[in-house]
Amino acid sequence: MIQLFALHSPYGLMTAAAAIDAGLLGASSRRILVPMNTAAVPETALDIATAPRYATLRARFDAIQPLNPLVDPRHPTAWTPDPQDLPLLERLFSRAFDLGDAEIELFAQSPQVAPARTLMTMFSRARLGVIGDGLMTYSPTRNRMPRQVTERVARVVYPDVVPGVEPLVFAEAGAARVPVPPEAFGRVLHEAGEAVPDAALDALAGDDRRTGLVIGQYLGALGLVGAAEETALQVAMVERLADAGVERVVFKPHPSAPPALADALAASAAHRGMAFAVHDGDQPAEHAALRLGVTDVAACFSTALPTLRALSGIRIHAVGTDAVLRRLSPFENSNRIPAVIVDALTRPVGDGTGGDGTGGDEPGRLQRLVDAVGYAMQPEICAHLRPGAEAFLAALPAAERERYVPPERLRRLGLPGAPAPTVLQRALAPRGGIGRLEELRLTAAGARRRARRVWKAATGR
Repeated sequence: MIQLFALHSPYGLMTAAAAIDAGLLGASSRRILVPMNTAAVPETALDIATAPRYATLRARFDAIQPLNPLVDPRHPTAWTPDPQDLPLLERLFSRAFDLGDAEIELFAQSPQVAPARTLMTMFSRARLGVIGDGLMTYSPTRNRMPRQVTERVARVVYPDVVPGVEPLVFAEAGAARVPVPPEAFGRVLHEAGEAVPDAALDALAGDDRRTGLVIGQYLGALGLVGAAEETALQVAMVERLADAGVERVVFKPHPSAPPALADALAASAAHRGMAFAVHDGDQPAEHAALRLGVTDVAACFSTALPTLRALSGIRIHAVGTDAVLRRLSPFENSNRIPAVIVDALTRPVGDGTGGDGTGGDEPGRLQRLVDAVGYAMQPEICAHLRPGAEAFLAALPAAERERYVPPERLRRLGLPGAPAPTVLQRALAPRGGIGRLEELRLTAAGARRRARRVWKAATGR
């Protein structure tokens, strides 16, 4: 058995390395890493195929076969060959990777889009697996995929950073869940973080003041907020840390964040009497937080929040999740489940969701919430979740229910708590399998035809 790993992010590479270390992936005669740089401008982004920080993680594999040179000049995310060319490409890739006639197991990140989807379809006889990509893995399968693919997906491998909650991706296909223990993931995270010395981070770590970390996500890139609003949101994170008793704030900006953002945060920290520093190194945010010894971390819905909570019990603060939940469009947006999880993990227990991640005294409440929202996102793909979603939503207070599933979505899916239809909506509701407007149009057309026949009969024409 030869295992291929088609990965595009440091988090995915760390997940795969931790799973290998923990012996979760079984025996393999060879392991081949197929790294891919899927950034909009690959030349300006961190590349896990070459970044020195991840050299020891790459050493877990017997060979490295970067995808970008193989599909050049196509961008990897635009690599969608004609289906009739896939058998030819499978033979070419098998020769390039020296696969011979061996059995293949292909693990991929982001399996619902190119290039991962292309590879999963192209290797038509391979057993398939999914490597988790942070909280996005907990979202339901985004698009209905061919049975030739879904029937071969055997397992989903993910860091168990939200204990008690299982991912929804490919759950409808019966794929096994393979959680990577937080301890194994933490060891790999530490290995990557310490692989390349960083004097700036070491200097920041040598401070005894109570420190908090603000993680930038650059939500403007998702079209959720404007520049001024995002600045205000991250200023609010500084304020939240001040209220938590933090004496020094370290800001880890998103690589695309404008420099002026740090100035606004520095001014807010100074106003609250806190020291302020910026760290823009290439370490994972989780490692930076642990190296700094922070007591509190603030972000919007970053995967780093539950990861740090699971690894070390650091207090986490989410700011802006309510606005994100309202604005994500379409409702099926895969960022919705990450926002739901972080929102539920960080709100007080008394509000009905459970800030401890378990929903107060009721075990499994967070899983039920994820299942209910997942069904509302993908009611056809996740049809098996409807009974549980109905029961869970029916038991929620109206404000909680509508926080996660808006009234219009409840009405559209006929879920508990849906508002009664208006007079106009009742008038336009489908009857007999067709829309009310279409029914009225057909009625009017029939009346016109009858009127013409009566006119012809009366006039003798």
